[in-house]
Amino acid sequence: MSEEVIKADPPEGRPTDAVGGSTGHGHRNLGIALALICMAQLMVVLDGTIVNIALPHIKGALGFSDASLPWVVNAYALAFGGLLLLGGRIGDILGRRKVFVFGVVLFGLASFVGGIAQSETVLLISRILQGLAAAAASPNALALITTTFPAGKERNRAMGVYAAMSGAGAAVGLILGGALTEASWRWTFFINTPIGLLVAVLAFRFLGESERQTGKFDLPGAITGTLGLTSLVYGLTHAATNGWGDALTLTYIFGGLALIGIFLVIESRSKHALMPFRILANRTRGVSFFVMLIVGAAMFSMFYFLGIFVQSIMGYSALKTGISFLPFSVGIVLAAQVASTLVARIDPRWIAGTGGVFVAAGMFGFSRLQVDSTYWTHLLPYILVLSFGMGLIFVPLTLTAVSGVAAEDSGVGSAVLNTVQQIGGAVGLALLGTISTSAIKDKFAELAPGLQKAAESGQSPAQIKQLQGQFTALATTHGFTRAFVWSAFLALGAALITLVGLSIKHKDLANDGQSPVHMG
Repeated sequence: MSEEVIKADPPEGRPTDAVGGSTGHGHRNLGIALALICMAQLMVVLDGTIVNIALPHIKGALGFSDASLPWVVNAYALAFGGLLLLGGRIGDILGRRKVFVFGVVLFGLASFVGGIAQSETVLLISRILQGLAAAAASPNALALITTTFPAGKERNRAMGVYAAMSGAGAAVGLILGGALTEASWRWTFFINTPIGLLVAVLAFRFLGESERQTGKFDLPGAITGTLGLTSLVYGLTHAATNGWGDALTLTYIFGGLALIGIFLVIESRSKHALMPFRILANRTRGVSFFVMLIVGAAMFSMFYFLGIFVQSIMGYSALKTGISFLPFSVGIVLAAQVASTLVARIDPRWIAGTGGVFVAAGMFGFSRLQVDSTYWTHLLPYILVLSFGMGLIFVPLTLTAVSGVAAEDSGVGSAVLNTVQQIGGAVGLALLGTISTSAIKDKFAELAPGLQKAAESGQSPAQIKQLQGQFTALATTHGFTRAFVWSAFLALGAALITLVGLSIKHKDLANDGQSPVHMG
Protein backbone atom coordinates (compact mmCIF):
# COMPACT_ATOMS: atom_id res chain seq x y z
CA MET A 1 0.00 0.00 0.00
CA SER A 2 1.30 3.47 -0.74
CA GLU A 3 1.26 6.59 1.32
CA GLU A 4 -1.90 8.02 -0.27
CA VAL A 5 -4.13 5.18 0.93
CA ILE A 6 -5.53 6.89 4.00
CA LYS A 7 -6.41 10.06 2.12
CA ALA A 8 -8.88 8.44 -0.28
CA ASP A 9 -11.87 8.07 2.06
CA PRO A 10 -15.13 9.33 0.63
CA PRO A 11 -16.90 12.07 2.59
CA GLU A 12 -18.55 10.91 5.79
CA GLY A 13 -21.91 9.29 5.09
CA ARG A 14 -21.37 9.16 1.33
CA PRO A 15 -19.72 5.85 0.41
CA THR A 16 -19.08 5.42 -3.26
CA ASP A 17 -21.33 2.99 -5.04
CA ALA A 18 -20.58 0.22 -7.50
CA VAL A 19 -20.22 2.60 -10.40
CA GLY A 20 -18.32 5.34 -8.66
CA GLY A 21 -21.16 7.60 -7.61
CA SER A 22 -22.26 8.70 -4.14
CA THR A 23 -25.69 7.20 -3.78
CA GLY A 24 -25.02 5.27 -0.59
CA HIS A 25 -25.42 1.97 -2.42
CA GLY A 26 -22.52 0.50 -0.43
CA HIS A 27 -24.52 0.57 2.79
CA ARG A 28 -26.98 -2.07 1.64
CA ASN A 29 -24.51 -4.87 0.93
CA LEU A 30 -21.58 -4.32 3.27
CA GLY A 31 -21.62 -7.97 4.34
CA ILE A 32 -21.13 -9.16 0.76
CA ALA A 33 -18.49 -6.50 0.13
CA LEU A 34 -16.53 -7.62 3.18
CA ALA A 35 -16.86 -11.28 2.16
CA LEU A 36 -15.39 -10.49 -1.26
CA ILE A 37 -12.45 -8.57 0.17
CA CYS A 38 -11.73 -11.33 2.71
CA MET A 39 -12.01 -14.08 0.06
CA ALA A 40 -9.40 -12.34 -2.04
CA GLN A 41 -7.07 -11.79 0.91
CA LEU A 42 -7.51 -15.38 2.05
CA MET A 43 -6.62 -16.59 -1.45
CA VAL A 44 -3.38 -14.59 -1.38
CA VAL A 45 -2.44 -15.55 2.19
CA LEU A 46 -3.25 -19.23 1.59
CA ASP A 47 -0.71 -19.38 -1.19
CA GLY A 48 2.06 -18.70 1.31
CA THR A 49 1.50 -22.07 2.99
CA ILE A 50 -0.65 -24.22 0.72
CA VAL A 51 2.12 -24.80 -1.84
CA ASN A 52 4.69 -25.77 0.82
CA ILE A 53 2.73 -28.95 1.58
CA ALA A 54 2.70 -29.86 -2.13
CA LEU A 55 6.45 -29.34 -2.72
CA PRO A 56 7.55 -33.00 -2.50
CA HIS A 57 4.81 -33.98 -4.96
CA ILE A 58 5.68 -31.10 -7.33
CA LYS A 59 9.34 -32.12 -7.20
CA GLY A 60 8.54 -35.70 -8.19
CA ALA A 61 6.03 -34.78 -10.90
CA LEU A 62 8.01 -32.08 -12.71
CA GLY A 63 11.57 -33.18 -11.94
CA PHE A 64 12.76 -30.26 -9.83
CA SER A 65 16.23 -30.64 -8.34
CA ASP A 66 17.11 -29.86 -4.72
CA ALA A 67 18.67 -26.60 -5.94
CA SER A 68 15.74 -25.48 -8.12
CA LEU A 69 12.82 -26.49 -5.88
CA PRO A 70 13.06 -23.37 -3.64
CA TRP A 71 12.16 -21.30 -6.70
CA VAL A 72 8.58 -22.57 -6.42
CA VAL A 73 8.41 -20.49 -3.24
CA ASN A 74 10.85 -17.74 -4.17
CA ALA A 75 9.36 -16.88 -7.58
CA TYR A 76 6.10 -15.98 -5.85
CA ALA A 77 7.71 -14.21 -2.89
CA LEU A 78 10.01 -12.06 -5.03
CA ALA A 79 7.26 -10.91 -7.38
CA PHE A 80 4.86 -10.30 -4.49
CA GLY A 81 7.33 -8.55 -2.20
CA GLY A 82 9.14 -6.68 -4.96
CA LEU A 83 5.99 -5.23 -6.54
CA LEU A 84 3.75 -4.85 -3.46
CA LEU A 85 4.43 -1.15 -3.00
CA LEU A 86 3.94 -0.51 -6.71
CA GLY A 87 0.61 -2.35 -6.62
CA GLY A 88 -0.66 -0.04 -3.92
CA ARG A 89 0.57 3.06 -5.78
CA ILE A 90 -1.12 1.95 -9.03
CA GLY A 91 -4.37 1.42 -7.13
CA ASP A 92 -4.16 4.96 -5.74
CA ILE A 93 -3.68 6.47 -9.18
CA LEU A 94 -5.88 4.30 -11.42
CA GLY A 95 -8.55 3.25 -8.92
CA ARG A 96 -8.33 0.58 -6.23
CA ARG A 97 -11.27 -1.53 -7.31
CA LYS A 98 -10.01 -1.66 -10.88
CA VAL A 99 -6.52 -2.80 -9.83
CA PHE A 100 -7.98 -5.19 -7.23
CA VAL A 101 -10.14 -6.87 -9.90
CA PHE A 102 -7.15 -7.10 -12.24
CA GLY A 103 -5.18 -8.77 -9.45
CA VAL A 104 -7.76 -11.42 -8.53
CA VAL A 105 -8.46 -12.26 -12.20
CA LEU A 106 -4.76 -12.63 -12.97
CA PHE A 107 -4.27 -14.69 -9.79
CA GLY A 108 -7.02 -17.08 -10.84
CA LEU A 109 -5.70 -17.44 -14.40
CA ALA A 110 -2.06 -17.81 -13.31
CA SER A 111 -3.14 -20.48 -10.81
CA PHE A 112 -4.87 -22.41 -13.61
CA VAL A 113 -1.66 -22.29 -15.66
CA GLY A 114 0.25 -23.62 -12.64
CA GLY A 115 -2.25 -26.42 -12.23
CA ILE A 116 -1.84 -27.66 -15.80
CA ALA A 117 1.96 -27.11 -15.89
CA GLN A 118 3.97 -29.98 -17.34
CA SER A 119 7.42 -28.47 -16.84
CA GLU A 120 9.46 -26.50 -14.34
CA THR A 121 9.51 -23.45 -16.59
CA VAL A 122 5.75 -23.18 -16.97
CA LEU A 123 5.15 -23.65 -13.25
CA LEU A 124 7.70 -20.98 -12.32
CA ILE A 125 6.21 -18.53 -14.82
CA SER A 126 2.80 -19.12 -13.25
CA ARG A 127 4.27 -18.48 -9.80
CA ILE A 128 5.75 -15.16 -10.96
CA LEU A 129 2.37 -14.15 -12.37
CA GLN A 130 0.69 -15.20 -9.11
CA GLY A 131 3.09 -12.96 -7.18
CA LEU A 132 2.46 -10.05 -9.53
CA ALA A 133 -1.29 -10.58 -9.13
CA ALA A 134 -1.02 -10.75 -5.34
CA ALA A 135 0.95 -7.49 -5.36
CA ALA A 136 -2.00 -5.86 -7.18
CA ALA A 137 -4.80 -7.46 -5.15
CA SER A 138 -3.51 -7.51 -1.56
CA PRO A 139 -2.75 -3.81 -0.84
CA ASN A 140 -5.88 -2.70 -2.65
CA ALA A 141 -8.07 -5.23 -0.82
CA LEU A 142 -7.20 -3.50 2.44
CA ALA A 143 -7.58 -0.05 0.91
CA LEU A 144 -11.04 -0.95 -0.42
CA ILE A 145 -12.26 -1.28 3.15
CA THR A 146 -11.71 2.45 3.61
CA THR A 147 -13.39 3.11 0.26
CA THR A 148 -16.44 0.90 0.82
CA PHE A 149 -17.11 1.15 4.57
CA PRO A 150 -18.07 4.40 6.32
CA ALA A 151 -15.71 5.53 9.07
CA GLY A 152 -16.57 4.42 12.57
CA LYS A 153 -18.06 1.22 13.91
CA GLU A 154 -18.67 -0.46 10.54
CA ARG A 155 -15.16 0.18 9.24
CA ASN A 156 -13.56 -0.91 12.52
CA ARG A 157 -15.56 -4.15 12.46
CA ALA A 158 -14.54 -4.75 8.85
CA MET A 159 -10.87 -4.20 9.72
CA GLY A 160 -11.19 -6.71 12.57
CA VAL A 161 -12.70 -9.37 10.31
CA TYR A 162 -10.06 -8.69 7.67
CA ALA A 163 -7.23 -9.05 10.19
CA ALA A 164 -8.73 -12.29 11.54
CA MET A 165 -8.98 -13.69 8.01
CA SER A 166 -5.35 -12.78 7.32
CA GLY A 167 -4.25 -14.45 10.55
CA ALA A 168 -6.31 -17.58 9.94
CA GLY A 169 -5.02 -17.92 6.38
CA ALA A 170 -1.84 -19.75 7.32
CA ALA A 171 -3.68 -22.36 9.39
CA VAL A 172 -6.37 -22.85 6.76
CA GLY A 173 -3.67 -23.16 4.10
CA LEU A 174 -1.98 -25.99 5.97
CA ILE A 175 -5.16 -28.07 6.22
CA LEU A 176 -6.51 -27.19 2.78
CA GLY A 177 -3.10 -27.71 1.19
CA GLY A 178 -2.84 -31.15 2.75
CA ALA A 179 -6.36 -32.17 1.77
CA LEU A 180 -6.02 -30.96 -1.83
CA THR A 181 -2.58 -32.51 -2.25
CA GLU A 182 -4.06 -35.85 -1.18
CA ALA A 183 -6.15 -35.68 -4.36
CA SER A 184 -3.47 -34.03 -6.52
CA TRP A 185 -0.92 -31.26 -6.00
CA ARG A 186 -2.49 -29.56 -9.03
CA TRP A 187 -5.62 -28.80 -7.03
CA THR A 188 -3.60 -26.50 -4.75
CA PHE A 189 -3.51 -24.24 -7.82
CA PHE A 190 -6.89 -25.00 -9.42
CA ILE A 191 -8.76 -24.00 -6.24
CA ASN A 192 -7.84 -20.35 -6.80
CA THR A 193 -9.35 -20.06 -10.28
CA PRO A 194 -13.10 -20.15 -9.45
CA ILE A 195 -12.54 -18.04 -6.33
CA GLY A 196 -10.66 -15.34 -8.25
CA LEU A 197 -13.17 -15.17 -11.09
CA LEU A 198 -16.18 -15.11 -8.73
CA VAL A 199 -14.68 -12.29 -6.65
CA ALA A 200 -13.89 -10.31 -9.81
CA VAL A 201 -17.42 -10.58 -11.20
CA LEU A 202 -19.10 -9.59 -7.92
CA ALA A 203 -16.60 -6.82 -7.13
CA PHE A 204 -18.08 -4.50 -9.75
CA ARG A 205 -21.50 -4.93 -8.15
CA PHE A 206 -20.68 -4.66 -4.47
CA LEU A 207 -17.37 -2.77 -4.07
CA GLY A 208 -17.05 0.97 -4.41
CA GLU A 209 -14.36 2.61 -6.53
CA SER A 210 -11.93 5.10 -5.04
CA GLU A 211 -11.22 8.56 -6.28
CA ARG A 212 -8.06 8.73 -8.34
CA GLN A 213 -5.03 10.32 -6.71
CA THR A 214 -2.29 12.30 -8.40
CA GLY A 215 1.25 10.96 -8.52
CA LYS A 216 3.65 8.82 -10.51
CA PHE A 217 4.23 5.07 -10.55
CA ASP A 218 8.02 5.09 -9.91
CA LEU A 219 8.58 2.31 -12.43
CA PRO A 220 12.40 2.76 -12.38
CA GLY A 221 12.39 2.02 -8.65
CA ALA A 222 10.10 -0.99 -9.00
CA ILE A 223 12.08 -2.46 -11.92
CA THR A 224 15.57 -1.99 -10.47
CA GLY A 225 14.53 -3.22 -7.02
CA THR A 226 12.76 -6.34 -8.25
CA LEU A 227 15.41 -7.25 -10.84
CA GLY A 228 18.16 -6.67 -8.29
CA LEU A 229 16.57 -8.99 -5.76
CA THR A 230 15.87 -11.62 -8.42
CA SER A 231 19.46 -11.52 -9.63
CA LEU A 232 20.78 -11.80 -6.07
CA VAL A 233 18.52 -14.75 -5.26
CA TYR A 234 19.41 -16.47 -8.54
CA GLY A 235 23.11 -16.03 -7.81
CA LEU A 236 22.71 -17.52 -4.33
CA THR A 237 20.77 -20.46 -5.76
CA HIS A 238 23.25 -20.94 -8.62
CA ALA A 239 26.03 -21.39 -6.07
CA ALA A 240 24.39 -24.64 -4.96
CA THR A 241 25.28 -26.37 -8.22
CA ASN A 242 28.32 -24.40 -9.40
CA GLY A 243 30.02 -23.17 -6.24
CA TRP A 244 30.62 -19.74 -4.76
CA GLY A 245 33.65 -19.06 -6.94
CA ASP A 246 31.83 -19.65 -10.24
CA ALA A 247 31.95 -16.63 -12.57
CA LEU A 248 28.22 -16.73 -13.33
CA THR A 249 27.37 -17.03 -9.64
CA LEU A 250 29.46 -13.96 -8.80
CA THR A 251 28.08 -12.04 -11.78
CA TYR A 252 24.49 -12.53 -10.65
CA ILE A 253 25.24 -11.78 -6.99
CA PHE A 254 27.23 -8.60 -7.61
CA GLY A 255 24.92 -7.57 -10.45
CA GLY A 256 21.97 -7.91 -8.08
CA LEU A 257 23.71 -5.89 -5.39
CA ALA A 258 24.52 -3.17 -7.95
CA LEU A 259 20.87 -2.96 -9.06
CA ILE A 260 19.73 -2.78 -5.43
CA GLY A 261 22.21 0.08 -4.95
CA ILE A 262 20.73 1.87 -7.99
CA PHE A 263 17.25 1.30 -6.53
CA LEU A 264 18.29 2.98 -3.28
CA VAL A 265 19.73 5.95 -5.16
CA ILE A 266 16.50 6.30 -7.17
CA GLU A 267 14.36 6.12 -4.02
CA SER A 268 16.50 8.71 -2.21
CA ARG A 269 16.00 11.24 -5.02
CA SER A 270 12.46 10.53 -6.21
CA LYS A 271 9.55 12.74 -5.14
CA HIS A 272 7.24 9.75 -5.71
CA ALA A 273 9.41 7.03 -4.19
CA LEU A 274 7.76 3.67 -3.52
CA MET A 275 9.82 3.40 -0.35
CA PRO A 276 10.35 6.96 0.95
CA PHE A 277 13.62 7.33 2.82
CA ARG A 278 11.82 9.27 5.53
CA ILE A 279 10.28 5.91 6.51
CA LEU A 280 13.75 4.38 6.93
CA ALA A 281 15.47 7.45 8.40
CA ASN A 282 14.72 6.45 11.95
CA ARG A 283 16.65 3.99 14.09
CA THR A 284 13.56 2.31 15.53
CA ARG A 285 11.93 1.71 12.16
CA GLY A 286 15.19 0.71 10.48
CA VAL A 287 15.89 -1.93 13.12
CA SER A 288 12.29 -3.16 12.89
CA PHE A 289 12.51 -3.65 9.12
CA PHE A 290 15.93 -5.31 9.28
CA VAL A 291 14.89 -7.75 12.00
CA MET A 292 11.71 -8.62 10.10
CA LEU A 293 13.90 -9.34 7.08
CA ILE A 294 15.76 -11.96 9.13
CA VAL A 295 12.58 -13.31 10.72
CA GLY A 296 11.10 -13.78 7.24
CA ALA A 297 14.11 -15.91 6.30
CA ALA A 298 13.65 -18.06 9.41
CA MET A 299 9.92 -18.60 8.87
CA PHE A 300 10.17 -19.41 5.16
CA SER A 301 12.97 -21.90 5.77
CA MET A 302 11.09 -23.60 8.60
CA PHE A 303 8.01 -24.27 6.48
CA TYR A 304 10.08 -25.27 3.46
CA PHE A 305 12.48 -27.73 5.07
CA LEU A 306 10.08 -29.21 7.62
CA GLY A 307 7.34 -29.60 5.01
CA ILE A 308 9.64 -31.79 2.94
CA PHE A 309 11.21 -33.59 5.92
CA VAL A 310 7.91 -34.62 7.48
CA GLN A 311 6.66 -36.12 4.21
CA SER A 312 9.84 -37.48 2.61
CA ILE A 313 11.69 -38.70 5.71
CA MET A 314 9.00 -39.30 8.32
CA GLY A 315 6.54 -40.64 5.74
CA TYR A 316 3.54 -38.47 6.67
CA SER A 317 0.73 -37.98 4.18
CA ALA A 318 0.08 -34.47 2.88
CA LEU A 319 -3.01 -34.04 5.05
CA LYS A 320 -1.25 -35.34 8.17
CA THR A 321 1.61 -32.95 7.43
CA GLY A 322 -0.77 -30.00 7.32
CA ILE A 323 -2.34 -31.01 10.62
CA SER A 324 1.08 -31.48 12.21
CA PHE A 325 1.85 -27.79 11.60
CA LEU A 326 -1.35 -26.49 13.20
CA PRO A 327 0.30 -26.02 16.62
CA PHE A 328 2.49 -23.40 14.95
CA SER A 329 -0.56 -21.23 14.23
CA VAL A 330 -1.89 -21.79 17.75
CA GLY A 331 1.45 -20.81 19.29
CA ILE A 332 1.64 -17.57 17.31
CA VAL A 333 -1.90 -16.57 18.32
CA LEU A 334 -1.23 -17.23 22.02
CA ALA A 335 2.11 -15.42 21.97
CA ALA A 336 0.55 -12.47 20.14
CA GLN A 337 -2.01 -12.13 22.93
CA VAL A 338 0.78 -12.19 25.53
CA ALA A 339 2.83 -9.65 23.58
CA SER A 340 -0.18 -7.35 23.14
CA THR A 341 -0.58 -7.29 26.92
CA LEU A 342 3.10 -6.83 27.69
CA VAL A 343 3.78 -4.09 25.14
CA ALA A 344 2.00 -1.54 27.34
CA ARG A 345 4.28 -2.35 30.29
CA ILE A 346 7.62 -3.50 28.84
CA ASP A 347 9.88 -1.90 26.24
CA PRO A 348 9.40 -3.61 22.84
CA ARG A 349 13.05 -4.60 22.52
CA TRP A 350 12.76 -6.96 25.50
CA ILE A 351 9.63 -8.60 24.09
CA ALA A 352 10.91 -8.95 20.51
CA GLY A 353 14.44 -9.80 21.69
CA THR A 354 13.09 -12.61 23.86
CA GLY A 355 11.07 -13.77 20.88
CA GLY A 356 14.24 -13.93 18.81
CA VAL A 357 15.90 -16.13 21.44
CA PHE A 358 12.88 -18.47 21.35
CA VAL A 359 13.09 -18.65 17.56
CA ALA A 360 16.82 -19.44 17.73
CA ALA A 361 16.13 -22.18 20.30
CA GLY A 362 13.45 -23.69 18.07
CA MET A 363 15.73 -23.66 15.04
CA PHE A 364 18.54 -25.24 17.04
CA GLY A 365 16.12 -27.97 18.14
CA PHE A 366 15.33 -28.72 14.49
CA SER A 367 19.06 -28.94 13.76
CA ARG A 368 19.16 -32.06 15.98
CA LEU A 369 16.68 -34.00 13.82
CA GLN A 370 17.60 -37.53 12.77
CA VAL A 371 16.15 -39.94 10.23
CA ASP A 372 14.34 -41.79 13.03
CA SER A 373 13.05 -38.67 14.83
CA THR A 374 9.43 -38.69 16.02
CA TYR A 375 6.87 -35.90 15.88
CA TRP A 376 5.89 -35.76 19.55
CA THR A 377 9.44 -35.84 20.90
CA HIS A 378 11.59 -34.13 18.29
CA LEU A 379 9.28 -31.82 16.34
CA LEU A 380 6.27 -30.62 18.33
CA PRO A 381 8.21 -29.10 21.28
CA TYR A 382 10.34 -26.98 18.95
CA ILE A 383 7.40 -26.02 16.72
CA LEU A 384 5.73 -24.58 19.82
CA VAL A 385 8.92 -22.83 21.01
CA LEU A 386 9.53 -21.29 17.59
CA SER A 387 5.90 -20.23 17.05
CA PHE A 388 5.78 -18.59 20.49
CA GLY A 389 8.92 -16.65 19.61
CA MET A 390 7.43 -15.53 16.30
CA GLY A 391 4.34 -14.22 18.07
CA LEU A 392 6.47 -12.24 20.52
CA ILE A 393 8.34 -10.68 17.58
CA PHE A 394 5.44 -9.80 15.28
CA VAL A 395 3.37 -7.65 17.66
CA PRO A 396 6.05 -5.19 18.88
CA LEU A 397 7.75 -4.95 15.48
CA THR A 398 4.44 -4.19 13.75
CA LEU A 399 4.02 -1.31 16.18
CA THR A 400 7.60 0.00 16.02
CA ALA A 401 7.62 -0.20 12.20
CA VAL A 402 5.16 2.71 12.03
CA SER A 403 6.25 4.47 15.21
CA GLY A 404 6.65 8.20 14.76
CA VAL A 405 5.54 8.32 11.12
CA ALA A 406 3.08 10.91 9.86
CA ALA A 407 -0.52 9.76 9.53
CA GLU A 408 -0.28 9.72 5.74
CA ASP A 409 2.72 7.36 5.92
CA SER A 410 1.30 4.73 8.30
CA GLY A 411 0.03 2.69 5.35
CA VAL A 412 3.36 2.64 3.53
CA GLY A 413 5.13 1.81 6.81
CA SER A 414 3.08 -1.34 7.22
CA ALA A 415 3.46 -2.18 3.54
CA VAL A 416 7.26 -1.94 3.79
CA LEU A 417 7.14 -4.28 6.79
CA ASN A 418 5.23 -6.86 4.75
CA THR A 419 7.55 -6.32 1.80
CA VAL A 420 10.76 -6.92 3.74
CA GLN A 421 9.26 -10.08 5.26
CA GLN A 422 8.60 -11.50 1.78
CA ILE A 423 11.99 -10.41 0.46
CA GLY A 424 13.80 -11.69 3.53
CA GLY A 425 12.06 -15.02 3.11
CA ALA A 426 13.12 -15.30 -0.54
CA VAL A 427 16.75 -14.26 0.00
CA GLY A 428 17.03 -16.35 3.17
CA LEU A 429 15.58 -19.45 1.56
CA ALA A 430 17.92 -19.06 -1.41
CA LEU A 431 20.94 -18.84 0.89
CA LEU A 432 19.82 -21.63 3.24
CA GLY A 433 18.73 -23.77 0.29
CA THR A 434 22.21 -23.48 -1.19
CA ILE A 435 23.80 -24.39 2.16
CA SER A 436 21.46 -27.38 2.42
CA THR A 437 22.04 -28.58 -1.16
CA SER A 438 25.83 -28.34 -0.76
CA ALA A 439 25.67 -30.32 2.50
CA ILE A 440 23.49 -32.98 0.84
CA LYS A 441 26.02 -33.34 -1.97
CA ASP A 442 28.91 -33.67 0.47
CA LYS A 443 27.07 -36.30 2.48
CA PHE A 444 26.27 -38.29 -0.66
CA ALA A 445 29.93 -38.19 -1.65
CA GLU A 446 30.80 -39.53 1.81
CA LEU A 447 28.24 -42.36 1.57
CA ALA A 448 28.81 -43.26 -2.11
CA PRO A 449 31.56 -45.86 -1.40
CA GLY A 450 28.99 -47.81 0.60
CA LEU A 451 26.85 -48.29 -2.52
CA GLN A 452 29.89 -49.39 -4.48
CA LYS A 453 30.77 -51.98 -1.84
CA ALA A 454 27.20 -53.23 -1.79
CA ALA A 455 27.26 -53.74 -5.56
CA GLU A 456 30.61 -55.51 -5.42
CA SER A 457 29.42 -57.81 -2.64
CA GLY A 458 26.72 -59.22 -4.88
CA GLN A 459 23.65 -57.69 -3.25
CA SER A 460 20.46 -57.74 -5.32
CA PRO A 461 19.20 -54.64 -7.18
CA ALA A 462 16.33 -54.41 -4.69
CA GLN A 463 18.75 -54.36 -1.75
CA ILE A 464 20.93 -51.75 -3.44
CA LYS A 465 17.86 -49.61 -4.15
CA GLN A 466 16.81 -49.87 -0.51
CA LEU A 467 20.30 -48.87 0.61
CA GLN A 468 20.25 -45.94 -1.79
CA GLY A 469 16.95 -44.80 -0.26
CA GLN A 470 18.49 -44.95 3.21
CA PHE A 471 21.49 -42.93 2.06
CA THR A 472 19.16 -40.37 0.44
CA ALA A 473 17.28 -39.96 3.72
CA LEU A 474 20.55 -39.57 5.65
CA ALA A 475 21.96 -37.01 3.21
CA THR A 476 18.72 -35.03 3.04
CA THR A 477 18.42 -34.92 6.82
CA HIS A 478 22.05 -33.84 7.11
CA GLY A 479 21.49 -31.01 4.61
CA PHE A 480 18.32 -29.77 6.28
CA THR A 481 19.82 -29.78 9.76
CA ARG A 482 22.81 -27.83 8.50
CA ALA A 483 20.42 -25.17 7.20
CA PHE A 484 18.66 -25.08 10.58
CA VAL A 485 21.99 -24.44 12.33
CA TRP A 486 22.47 -21.34 10.19
CA SER A 487 18.83 -20.36 10.79
CA ALA A 488 19.48 -20.52 14.53
CA PHE A 489 22.46 -18.17 14.16
CA LEU A 490 20.40 -15.77 12.05
CA ALA A 491 17.62 -15.72 14.65
CA LEU A 492 20.11 -15.19 17.46
CA GLY A 493 21.65 -12.33 15.50
CA ALA A 494 18.18 -10.81 15.06
CA ALA A 495 17.63 -11.05 18.82
CA LEU A 496 20.91 -9.26 19.56
CA ILE A 497 20.20 -6.52 16.99
CA THR A 498 16.77 -6.01 18.55
CA LEU A 499 18.10 -5.78 22.09
CA VAL A 500 20.87 -3.37 21.15
CA GLY A 501 19.24 -1.33 18.39
CA LEU A 502 15.55 -1.02 19.32
CA SER A 503 15.76 1.84 21.79
CA ILE A 504 12.15 3.13 21.87
CA LYS A 505 10.42 2.96 25.28
CA HIS A 506 7.01 1.42 25.82
CA LYS A 507 5.70 4.74 27.14
CA ASP A 508 6.76 6.52 23.95
CA LEU A 509 5.18 3.78 21.85
CA ALA A 510 1.91 4.09 23.76
CA ASN A 511 1.85 7.86 23.19
CA ASP A 512 2.75 7.61 19.52
CA GLY A 513 -0.87 7.94 18.41
CA GLN A 514 -0.48 5.88 15.27
CA SER A 515 -2.82 3.07 14.30
CA PRO A 516 -0.75 0.61 12.30
CA VAL A 517 -2.33 -1.38 9.53
CA HIS A 518 -0.77 -4.81 9.28
CA MET A 519 -1.49 -6.47 5.98
CA GLY A 520 -0.99 -10.03 7.16
